[in-house]
Amino acid sequence: MPTLAILFTNYGPYHVARLEGCQQVYRQSNWNVVGLELACSQAAYAWRPENKTNVVSIFPDQQLEQIKFVRLIQRFFTVLSEVSPDALAIAGYARPTMLLALLWCLWHGKIAILLSDSKEDDAPRSWWRETLKSWILKGYKAALVAGQTHKSYLVKLGMAPNTIFLGYDVVANEIFSPQKIKCLPRPVEKPYFLAVNRFIPEKNIFGLISSYAAYYQKADSRAWDLVLCGDGQLRCQIEQYIAELALQNVVHLPGFLQQNELLPYLAHASCFVHASIKDTWGLVVNEAMAAGLPVLVSKRCGCFEDLVIEGKNGFGFAPEKPEQLTELMRKISSKTVDLKVMGAASFEHIQNFSPIYFAESLMQAVESALVHN
Repeated sequence: MPTLAILFTNYGPYHVARLEGCQQVYRQSNWNVVGLELACSQAAYAWRPENKTNVVSIFPDQQLEQIKFVRLIQRFFTVLSEVSPDALAIAGYARPTMLLALLWCLWHGKIAILLSDSKEDDAPRSWWRETLKSWILKGYKAALVAGQTHKSYLVKLGMAPNTIFLGYDVVANEIFSPQKIKCLPRPVEKPYFLAVNRFIPEKNIFGLISSYAAYYQKADSRAWDLVLCGDGQLRCQIEQYIAELALQNVVHLPGFLQQNELLPYLAHASCFVHASIKDTWGLVVNEAMAAGLPVLVSKRCGCFEDLVIEGKNGFGFAPEKPEQLTELMRKISSKTVDLKVMGAASFEHIQNFSPIYFAESLMQAVESALVHN
């Protein structure tokens, strides 16, 4: 039975859900599917998914950043040879280890599938880097990408459109179902906007707070609260900024939350906000929509084009124009918008973006690669 291995740096809840989707879909096929990760954890993400029984961890007891590169590579090639996949789905090409995975496939005559959510406007692009990427992409037989903007970027880099499939960035929608989570205790008494981010510059937390401060000043006692779930390098500065604006009583910072800890906040939020100035996709938007929430999403987010249906399940805004978000906050909380109808539209639309969709699209990529191999 041929084996498909799916390689991520570290398996979090999103990745486990995709692997389980593949195992469900491929159960009746001739393919065995295996999860591969470089290490059991990494500094940037404090994930603790409950079910990683089908994941082979190259370093199961160490954080990625603590492993010396030479040791990582030695063990990496050993494990790859032990698993011996016939096809290897590789998450990106920026990390040297992922490039080495591609070289391993080429050396052993195995099929390499690219998993990508890069888009052209993520960062300034130089001609020599783009030329190098175009050359690297020739080693992949097919790709699974997040959405339309991500496919367009790979096509521009020279990949054939008929070898690129959509469905990479998905979550386990059923975990966030309103029917399952509405019974959870309410974490904040007043209505509130919810944001979930790492506290890093790209997530535009200061811009979000600034927009909220202007909204709060205009709305007075009718204003909703703001909940900022997450943690990171900017936490101290964020706390100071909230104090300077005298918003300590209405802006809540519960910290980084594991998936099960986040559910009560999603269950009782009135609207979800994602204000990033740079974001390849934004899987927290998937989660919010799966929880049946209206969404306000930065147009810089990779998910905006595919997930936000303007005026139906939410609205988009330019993150460099804080007044746009302020006005949308005012609009969404003014009772002129039917939040239930908008939330239901979110819930319905996100069902198209599920782990089963990921699994079926990945198999299409594998089948396409077999044809073009």
